[in-house]
Amino acid sequence: MSPHSTQHILVVDDEAAIRETLAGVLEDEGYRVETAESGERCLEMLTGRSFAVVLLDIWLPGIDGLETLAKIADIEARRRPVVLMISGHGNIATAVRATKLGAHDFLEKPLSVPKVSVAVRNAAERHQLLAQNAALRDEVGHRHRILGDSVPIKAVRKQIELMAPTNGRVLILGESGTGKELMAHAIHARSDRRSGPFVAVNCATIPEDLIESELFGHLAGAFSGAKKDKIGKFQLADGGTLFLDEVGDMSLKTQAKVLRWIEEQRFEPVGSVRTVQVDVRVIASTNKNLEDEIAQGNFREDLFYRLNVVPFHIPPLRERIEDIPVLAREFLSEFLNSYGRKPTKRLRSSALAALAAHAWPGNVRELRNQMERIAILHSGDEVDAEDLRRASFGASSGQSPMRVFASLRDARLAYEKEYVERTLGAVNGNVTRAAKVLGMERSNLHRKMRALGIRRRGKPA
Repeated sequence: MSPHSTQHILVVDDEAAIRETLAGVLEDEGYRVETAESGERCLEMLTGRSFAVVLLDIWLPGIDGLETLAKIADIEARRRPVVLMISGHGNIATAVRATKLGAHDFLEKPLSVPKVSVAVRNAAERHQLLAQNAALRDEVGHRHRILGDSVPIKAVRKQIELMAPTNGRVLILGESGTGKELMAHAIHARSDRRSGPFVAVNCATIPEDLIESELFGHLAGAFSGAKKDKIGKFQLADGGTLFLDEVGDMSLKTQAKVLRWIEEQRFEPVGSVRTVQVDVRVIASTNKNLEDEIAQGNFREDLFYRLNVVPFHIPPLRERIEDIPVLAREFLSEFLNSYGRKPTKRLRSSALAALAAHAWPGNVRELRNQMERIAILHSGDEVDAEDLRRASFGASSGQSPMRVFASLRDARLAYEKEYVERTLGAVNGNVTRAAKVLGMERSNLHRKMRALGIRRRGKPA
């Protein structure tokens, strides 16, 4: 079978001899070819069928090729063919106009068979690439959907619609696990920069002495261990979006450089005197109260106001309990598919009630992990509250994470304590490693442990 056997070509020309010749040549190369004698017939055929490439003569009876091309440009992008214009009286002005209207290439009569073959092959490959990109965008859009119908999440979606098409800097605020990076992806995917790169940097996990290099790049020999040149994240994100996750953990020195870049749109890599200019939209996030950090001298006030052009708050899962069934079913379905399990597993009402009663200190991330454990560990077709208890980490210690408490505050404190203790146990009491797993600063974890009455144990931090 020819590699072109699935490519559908439409030849539009008022001369029957040219239609027949082109159809014969292209069919010999494995394309499926149909013909039309006018612009009107071309548009009629495009209404009911999909073509990869249209070879379109400029001089046609009725509506001419350029007018036909303009109407083809109005077809939905995923169905729009790649157009090659044909003319026996071509000139530069006509070619320019055709290109502005969306023509991929311009062929002059008398047509050269080798040139036509190359042009059609290139156009067919471009159509295939565009189709793949559209499918990828659909997949990315599906992955970055904002699920739920609660009032807070509807407000989030509305805010994304308003802010995404702009270039305004966004500061996303929310607890750990609420989905701040998901929101950043959603904003990028709906922005005018969506065809550009999305580059994420977790400022909390990069050592302080390396974050400047990570963001701005460095030259070989700029510091010990810099064996070769490195391109920084700002430069990698040129033309797209840079997501600074947990920006509150950035050192004051790096904050100063980020502030300068925001003001001037240029920077020098570490060890270089050469200025690099880029065009990047910055989305930042934090689980800290930056105003408190400013008061304590840990965060620059001027940088806060530069980043906080559009503030964006992600509600914790406990404030959108009605979204839990939707999220749980979606996560469960996703993991069943990814692990090749039967897609018939169903959450019973008792399971949904237990999920709704849980405090979710780990927010959406914790719910997602719970559904992954169910997909892996539970073999039955139905999941009830007891199945959730057995699949939870708390079951091994005789404690259930699906307990009911007298108040939301009591539940949250109890689960925060259990979650931190479990994490510390998993890393043998190493506070530094536990802080990294929990996505927080070591000093913040120490404060949290003191507040929850957790004593250090196991190996020293």
